[in-house]
Amino acid sequence: MKNIINKPVSRRRAIATGGAALSLPAILKPGIARAADTIKIGFVSPQTGPIAAFGEPTDYVLAQVRDAVAGGINIGGTLYNVEILLRDSQSSGSRAADVAADLINSDNVDLLLATATPDTTNPVADQAEANQVPCITNDAPWQSYFFGRKGDPAVGFNWTYHFFWGLEDVEAAYIALWDSVPTNKIVGGLFPNDADGNAWGNAGFGFPGVLPKHGYKIVDPGRFQPFSSDFTAQINAFKAANVEIVTGVVVPPDFATFWTQAGQQGFNPKVVTIGKALLFPSAVAALGPRGNDLSTEVWWSPHHPFKSGLTGQSCAELCAAYSATTGKEWTQPLGYVHSLFEVAINVLKRAKSKSSTDILAAITSTDYKSIVGPIKWSGQPVKNVCKTPLVGGQWTVNGNAQTLTITEDSTAPEIPVGGKLALLG
Repeated sequence: MKNIINKPVSRRRAIATGGAALSLPAILKPGIARAADTIKIGFVSPQTGPIAAFGEPTDYVLAQVRDAVAGGINIGGTLYNVEILLRDSQSSGSRAADVAADLINSDNVDLLLATATPDTTNPVADQAEANQVPCITNDAPWQSYFFGRKGDPAVGFNWTYHFFWGLEDVEAAYIALWDSVPTNKIVGGLFPNDADGNAWGNAGFGFPGVLPKHGYKIVDPGRFQPFSSDFTAQINAFKAANVEIVTGVVVPPDFATFWTQAGQQGFNPKVVTIGKALLFPSAVAALGPRGNDLSTEVWWSPHHPFKSGLTGQSCAELCAAYSATTGKEWTQPLGYVHSLFEVAINVLKRAKSKSSTDILAAITSTDYKSIVGPIKWSGQPVKNVCKTPLVGGQWTVNGNAQTLTITEDSTAPEIPVGGKLALLG
């Protein structure tokens, strides 16, 4: 697996310096020469692999966006056709880096977008930063994105910007959920050895550092390798400590394995609140009856009070249209894939020209109301991050139907609650 940034020569740097890369005959540079009336947006998303559920809404959203910009967009007084180039990360960080490098150096994209966990956002953003290409990402906790890329809060990044919630928000939402029910306040942590797991399990800003301040004890058995087949060590540690709450951030296959083995080994906590794995109706459905009353964070839903500036749809209308067109249930990434393109199109319309520096200037001056909430990079919590709202919710399984109800909104009171958290069993 490759984790090396692929940057043979920065496209921006080569153009600026007139270096050797530009001395080649044009016929040898298929990605450089193209019609001046086209602007290219590169988009990297997991379409296949273990986190493909995050990319499930992609085709629907891209059809919406292409329809919305079918007549082109005006940038600095010039009308440009919009070409969107989708690339599959295959749920692999090294693959995400490779396709991002190809979009930059071969397809010569003007703006790069990526979504769906740090496995995708981080390597794509790293390629964009190295090659001086404007880049917008979302759907990864901001600490996983920023510190996972070794970001320095005093400096930040130059070309890459992100919007999503942070660990402080998910911690507050989870604690509010747990405070609403009677437990012994002993929490077991499931933290994999990846960007998300290392952030959530961080002894400073992660759950181990925060929970004791709120009267909770955390039992952290240490990092496990993603896609593990045996969680006996974690289950034994939780049973020995009398854990009544389980939390963590794991991919759906890992949680399914853990939860099945927990039942087999007689571990029955009162509350299970898991990030990432419990976001999708399909993942909950795969658990059968044991999916009932599991809880998770809710980044976006039909009940959120926001509206798309691109299509004019409310959250409820977007969800209904998606289900009517695809025959599938809405999922939380739907709003974030849609918002990523909302923001991108708004940025391009405000840019003075299609130059990279003018597109970057338009990104940094963004003040936009999207379908996931207001987007504005104001320097807080760090230069390159804008936070979006987060609440807590719980799944109800009724036969073949799965319903996600918002059960805690103290972290974002503008989003209405639909019920109260129930204990498992």
